Amino acid sequence: MDSNLTSRRIGLLCLLLVSFLTFGFFLLILPYLVSSYILSIVTIILYFAYVGQAWNLAMGFSGQLSLGHALYIGLGAYTAAALYVHFGIPPLIGLFLSMAISAAAAALIVFLAAHHNVHDVYFALLTIAFAEFTRLFFSHFEWVSGTSGLFLPLSSSDSFDLINLRGSTTMFYYIILTLVIIALSIIYFLMTRRAGYYLLAVREDPLVAQSLGISAFRYKMLSMTLSAAMTSVGGVFLAFYYNTLFPENLFGIHRSVEIILAPIIGGIGTFIGPVIGALALGFLGELMTVIAEFISPNTAGIKEIAYAIILFTVIKFLPGGLWPWISRKTNIFTSKCSK
Repeated sequence: MDSNLTSRRIGLLCLLLVSFLTFGFFLLILPYLVSSYILSIVTIILYFAYVGQAWNLAMGFSGQLSLGHALYIGLGAYTAAALYVHFGIPPLIGLFLSMAISAAAAALIVFLAAHHNVHDVYFALLTIAFAEFTRLFFSHFEWVSGTSGLFLPLSSSDSFDLINLRGSTTMFYYIILTLVIIALSIIYFLMTRRAGYYLLAVREDPLVAQSLGISAFRYKMLSMTLSAAMTSVGGVFLAFYYNTLFPENLFGIHRSVEIILAPIIGGIGTFIGPVIGALALGFLGELMTVIAEFISPNTAGIKEIAYAIILFTVIKFLPGGLWPWISRKTNIFTSKCSK
């Protein structure tokens, strides 16, 4: 019985490995197989997978419910864009200042929460308050044009200027694909190291973790600052991909909601869950759009309706997310935070 179960697991793991390598090769050659429209959709799906994984690091591994992660998107976007527009500093350099500022903002939030014993839903409200305050500040910050918007100079669609992030959709596709791989590598590194187990202990019960000699404050600070820095990179990508920056668009609560959808649907606290969730949201959202356009030309809000349906279905029938359900059905991985 045990030998049959072991053989089945080995077979599934081999199948998973082959599928992973095949899928990886497919992603590498994807820009040469599909139209620019399809490539742009996949690029945005990968973006949501990346920022979802960044949020997953804070919520899934240390239990810090942030509903204001748009703060780091906006800080990252505006910092790199302003440095590029006003001083000609390439975003590849401005990126590091964006990460530092976002990490500092996250550190301040964690410090205030620890100092005033703010946690759970009150911590979530604190993160929303910071994002909203920053949105109002940038709305009246004339150096970045306030509500009028900050516009980046356009470039030729055939260019490939990686330093200044000026180029085609293909260039941005490979950039975000690389970022997703880096994010997955960071999560895997944490999951296989002592720090990762400490984070999970803090998530499950900070008081018990504290009694065992684990500094809950230190590891909450680590996860949140790292999550913020990673999210700010997503903000830089978003700014130079769309070339327009508006405070309402970058710091708004809807941006934070978009970030958390993929990990909730895919599986919070899992290795691959945010990627699965982003794929499900992206492809089903586009499918609903195509169907709606076929029925009626007025498709305003159809994606939001599709997202709501998917979210309700997962919460109702698969509260752990898609990936834990898949792993249970295939019996590849049995523990939520192991892979």
